[in-house]
Amino acid sequence: MRRKRLTHAVLAVLLTLGGLSAAGAFPASASVSAADTPRTASPKAASDGLLSAMQRDFGLTRAQAEIRLAAERAATALAPKARRTAGSAYAGSWFDRADGRLTVAVTPDASDATRRALRAAGAELRTVRHSARQLDAAKTRLDRLSVPSGVSGWHVDPAANTVVVDIVRDKRSDNDVRTFVSRARRTGPVTVRTVSAAPRTFAAGTVGGDPYYTGNVRCSIGFSVYGGFVTAGHCGRPFAAVYGWDGSYVGNFQGSSFPGDDYAWVSVGSGWWTVPVVLGWGTIPDQLVRGSAVAPVGSSICRSGSTSHWHCGTVLATNETVNYSQGTVYQLTKTSVCAEPGDSGGSFISGDQAQGVTSGGWGNCSGGGETWFQPINEILNRYGLTLHTY
Repeated sequence: MRRKRLTHAVLAVLLTLGGLSAAGAFPASASVSAADTPRTASPKAASDGLLSAMQRDFGLTRAQAEIRLAAERAATALAPKARRTAGSAYAGSWFDRADGRLTVAVTPDASDATRRALRAAGAELRTVRHSARQLDAAKTRLDRLSVPSGVSGWHVDPAANTVVVDIVRDKRSDNDVRTFVSRARRTGPVTVRTVSAAPRTFAAGTVGGDPYYTGNVRCSIGFSVYGGFVTAGHCGRPFAAVYGWDGSYVGNFQGSSFPGDDYAWVSVGSGWWTVPVVLGWGTIPDQLVRGSAVAPVGSSICRSGSTSHWHCGTVLATNETVNYSQGTVYQLTKTSVCAEPGDSGGSFISGDQAQGVTSGGWGNCSGGGETWFQPINEILNRYGLTLHTY
């Protein structure tokens, strides 16, 4: 049997955050369709380690962390039901940390019966102008435009009831950016926002630690699936050989997509095995994985990677289009969690529910930043994989 650190190589998610700086971000793409059937969030109590991490990263007491996790589990379970109940009047939803409930936006034509049903289920309601279908259609039209490098990305913001387009601050006067913004405003309800950094991928050179390697690229292992593990597509191309933290052969990339998407999966053999665990890196105990129910916007989320290890933050947006120098990636989830070179492909988890693998971002874990991940359920559906759960 290999020594215990072998678990790190098999379970830490692939994350190639190379040269991550305040001007960098990384890629990922995914979509959750009706075929993405997540497991139900577990009612089991959170571990002491997870509660301690939330106390550290969110400034909560232990009791407040427990209350928030319970509220987020309820919101995660309610979100898909609320969408079905609202029907064509649905305009998005998000977890409101202030009142600890799921807020569901509906258009003015939502019936009284629909509103009563949503309130009875525990949702807070907000009436807005544009439906989710209208916002998604505007974003789809944006996805078809040619994108200059000064445009960071765009996503639907349900709380603002608009599509938010992010422009890099020092590129605002660029003619191509101005032309893109003009075209974007014609696609539907669009709000333009400036950001400090442009997104990019992060592949790290070979360094020590608990990574896996392909060529001269270091990444972090993602979630175990039966037969291997999933990770970011920018970490390696199909059939590339993968080596573990100790230099021994692990397996090969069986599928990989980037840009457009940012997902891949690696077969595991040669004495390596998979387990349903995300590394806590000594910050918290290793976390068991029990499913893949999607956490709503506003929920807490944590990330594990081979460079910066364990950090937590909040889900900021879903279905975001991110414009990397290598190409555009669609349907990523944005978070306030930091990351650093070598973290690419790493695990994003909310409670005990797998969320996705690290794609890219900007900033670092000293000064802060934002990170995007590729949602896990799309990866599983794309390759016909089954998440290894406890």
